Amino acid sequence: MQQDILINWTPHETRVAVVEGGALQELHLERTLERGLVGNVYLGKVARVLPGMQSAFIDIGLERAAFLHVADLLSSVNARHAEHENVGAPNLLPIEKQVFEGQTLLVQVLKDPIGTKGARLTTQISIAGRFLVYLPQDQHIGVSQKIQEPLREQLKVRLSSLVQQAFAKEKAGGFILRTNAEDASDQELLDDLAYLRKTWAGIHSKSTTKPPLTMLHQDLNLLRRVLRDLVSEQTSTIRIDSKEQHELLLSFGETYMPAAVEKLVHYKGERPIFDLFSIEEDLSKSLARRVDLKSGGYLIIDQTEALTTVDVNTGAYVGAKNFDETIFKTNLEAAGAIARQLRLRNLGGIIIVDFIDMTHTEHQQTVLDSFKKHLERDRVKTALSGFSALGLVEMTRKRTRDSLAHLLCEPCSSCQGRGYVKTARTVAYSILREILREARQFNPKEFRIMASQSVIDILLDEEREHVASLSEFIGKPISLQVDSGVGQEHFDIILV
Repeated sequence: MQQDILINWTPHETRVAVVEGGALQELHLERTLERGLVGNVYLGKVARVLPGMQSAFIDIGLERAAFLHVADLLSSVNARHAEHENVGAPNLLPIEKQVFEGQTLLVQVLKDPIGTKGARLTTQISIAGRFLVYLPQDQHIGVSQKIQEPLREQLKVRLSSLVQQAFAKEKAGGFILRTNAEDASDQELLDDLAYLRKTWAGIHSKSTTKPPLTMLHQDLNLLRRVLRDLVSEQTSTIRIDSKEQHELLLSFGETYMPAAVEKLVHYKGERPIFDLFSIEEDLSKSLARRVDLKSGGYLIIDQTEALTTVDVNTGAYVGAKNFDETIFKTNLEAAGAIARQLRLRNLGGIIIVDFIDMTHTEHQQTVLDSFKKHLERDRVKTALSGFSALGLVEMTRKRTRDSLAHLLCEPCSSCQGRGYVKTARTVAYSILREILREARQFNPKEFRIMASQSVIDILLDEEREHVASLSEFIGKPISLQVDSGVGQEHFDIILV
């Protein structure tokens, strides 16, 4: 399917839209002051070792300590390689016997901080190039699993030969050949080897001279990662609305990704670039709980801390034949829409999909096959199970970064993220109870209630007799005043 990439650049924010078949499929966002950390290399300091969790907290200079699990220590990675090569894996040493508090470690960020969780780290450094991933502390030569045999073995032999040629008698380290290197020439691979070697030399040099908590290497910014990670054979054009950044990308592309240079275009149109495919409109819809389907059905998407649920409903779609056919067609359309929303919203972790119940097994299988086919276009790893006994489809999607909602939104100050608020009557009764409580402790001349308009209206109208009864009971006047600056749940009782 033809792919177009649109880049909207401003000094404070870069937005990248991936459009396939005329519809927005992915949105990548990077803000100058909130740039992601994945790929960054730090000289960290062990803050605390947790034997019970077989992990350690590492201070790398961020607000929250980062997390290092024993499985991400270089010794554990090497042990897994030994097992894979049938050498016989040694027993893994407990983390408390490998690291200690105050120790300095060279670490790399695997996952950005998400919510209240700190960044996740590894001690196996990897540096991504155009065609290769360099593992300087390893000796493993590998090829992307997406490349099929027998080409994989041929590429592995070829890469091993080029590594020996580039590094001569030096200790080379390990390399993984990326999927886009399938048709790369020897010279292109050698150029990539030279770039990665130079980058690692700089990191290693800094690690011996810089103090702990220093960032030694920062991954490419979003603009450059577009050329490295998002461009494929299906990419038709890469349009960017900044002349300055277009020139910088051209320079970078000519050096590292010459095949992508011919696709780079400076967009000079009068309309904002994101208006070309109604990107802004789709972006607004991607933050909504409800997603309407063309047939008249709709999805309800709820994202929680533990998992994401997707509920499919027929809505206004009544079909032209029978009810079973209506349900089947709605579910088929929903399968494609759900796969798109997962990519667009970047929803990760456990995902539960509640398709409309289908009585025919063949309908279930067709919907499941369609769902799998749509998910194959997702560059993020997904795992899909069949229908459960309750008629639910369970799946997982690898968490790579914060979801779009977490990037662009924050919890509601009125409801604290619950999605609902107490009714005005509930708040009014809370106020009356609070006045009774305070009347037993204090002896003011008057109790003044400061609350939202809706709560004051309830107290003045439907609950006025209760307010009057309470005033008579405590022997103090109660006055009411609207505070337009507060939400419905918030109130103050002032002792006058």
